[in-house]
Amino acid sequence: MTTGAILAGGRSTRFGDADKAVAPIAGVPMIRRVADRLAGADDPVPPGADRASGGDPVVDEFVVNCRPDQREALAEALSGVTLPVRWALDEEPDLGPLAGIRNACRAATDPYAAVVACDMPFVDPSFLAALRELAGEPDVEAVLPRLDDRWFQTTQAVYATEPAAEACDRALDQGERKVLAMVDRVREAVVDDEAIRSLTTDRTFANVNTRADLDEAERAVAAASDEA
Repeated sequence: MTTGAILAGGRSTRFGDADKAVAPIAGVPMIRRVADRLAGADDPVPPGADRASGGDPVVDEFVVNCRPDQREALAEALSGVTLPVRWALDEEPDLGPLAGIRNACRAATDPYAAVVACDMPFVDPSFLAALRELAGEPDVEAVLPRLDDRWFQTTQAVYATEPAAEACDRALDQGERKVLAMVDRVREAVVDDEAIRSLTTDRTFANVNTRADLDEAERAVAAASDEA
C-alpha cells in the first residue's frame, strides 16, 4: 500500500504572483495533472503515457502538503480526483520540502509514500512503481533516483513513512533545512543514471518553475494530443 504525497507548499517565487500548483496546463491545474498521472487518469503524455492515461493507479490515496491558505484552491483543483485525498498542512510555513516530506509522511496511512513535487506534471507513474518495488527490499527506507550521478531527485522518490518522518524531525531539530539531511539519516537505495534511463526519460523530473516552463509543458500536451 502506497500513499501518493504531493508537495505543494512552496511560494512559487520564480513563477510570479500566482500559485503555480493550480496554474492550468491545457486547461488542467498542474497539481491535478500530477494526481491524475498517479491515478491513471491523465492525458497520454510520455513518459509512461499508457500507465498515466488508462493504467492502474500506482497509489491508493493522496496526501497533499501545503500551507493552510492554499488548501481551498488546491481542494477545488483536485475535486473529483478518483482517489481519496488527505491533507498535511504546514502549520509552520516556509521550512521547505524537508518539513513538507515530514508532514506528508506523518499524514500518510500507508507504510510507504511516493513523494512528488506539484510542479512535475509529467511524472512517470511506471517509474514510481519501479521505485516502490525497490522500497520493499530489506533494510531500505528510501529509494532515490540520482540523475547524471550528481543530483538526488528527493522530490520524486519513495520513502518508508515512519523512518523518513523521524529522520526529518531529527534534521529539523538540528537546524537543517535541506532534504539531503534526512537522506543522510535513513538507509537509502540509489537508482543511478543508467537504471533511470532504462526505465524512463528525463522528462519525468521536469519542473515547471517559470512561465516559459509552463508554455513548454503546454506544447508537450498539445504534441501528445496530436499523436494520439
